[in-house]
Amino acid sequence: MVPGRGAMLEDGMAASTSLPPRPRRTFRSVLQAKRERRRAATQAGREKRAKERRDLWEDAKNIPNLLTFMRVLMIPAVLVFLERGSPRACFWAAVVFSAAAITDMLDGWLARRQGLVSVLGKFLDPLADKLIVAAVLVWLVSMGRIQAWAVVILLSREITITALRGVASSEGLIIAAGDGGKLKTALQMVGLICLIVGYPYDFWLFVDFGRVDFVHVGRLLIYLSLVFSITSAASYFQLFAEAVQQKNRPLPGQPG
Repeated sequence: MVPGRGAMLEDGMAASTSLPPRPRRTFRSVLQAKRERRRAATQAGREKRAKERRDLWEDAKNIPNLLTFMRVLMIPAVLVFLERGSPRACFWAAVVFSAAAITDMLDGWLARRQGLVSVLGKFLDPLADKLIVAAVLVWLVSMGRIQAWAVVILLSREITITALRGVASSEGLIIAAGDGGKLKTALQMVGLICLIVGYPYDFWLFVDFGRVDFVHVGRLLIYLSLVFSITSAASYFQLFAEAVQQKNRPLPGQPG
């Protein structure tokens, strides 16, 4: 018998018996722990939503987004002037619409220059543009200044491209506006201003054009914008299809 072995065994047994017993997890303690975790997750969610609300409120107060809100508020003013229908009222409707178009360019420029590009701005800016254009187009149909079929094509194109961009964004794809889309927008805006003016005027711009019927000029520009609307929409669909194929294409060395 090895000397001291019994003493070592006795010391080991004494050490093992001196350890505190592990607490037994009862059903009540497990339930309580789940409740605590659920309560902590709920509190974290509330804090996150509160922070998002604060961020949105801060974004709403910056100058580019205030200009966008102003553009939305200009829509009723344009429609009220058009409803009156007199040459003076239509002139002021054109002035308000032109101011809205200027704020559209100004808010984007300010947001990029001052580093104030925000999620709220990305949502509101195109929404405000489409609201004012759609409202004016529909109102002009009721005034007989533009054909309904042209308005249907223009609005259908805008809805389709907006939906396409939404799907592309959800897939992580970015479809930039092409030259055709930008030209369409420019022709559309100038054409709408002419249709809003809506009466013949003696027009001079470096050259005397004589008496110009702005309704005819506006219709011509809107019909030209229809051509670029259709071609740019086809270009968007082509770019979207190519981007999807590129995304789904396997990387080199990966099985197809």
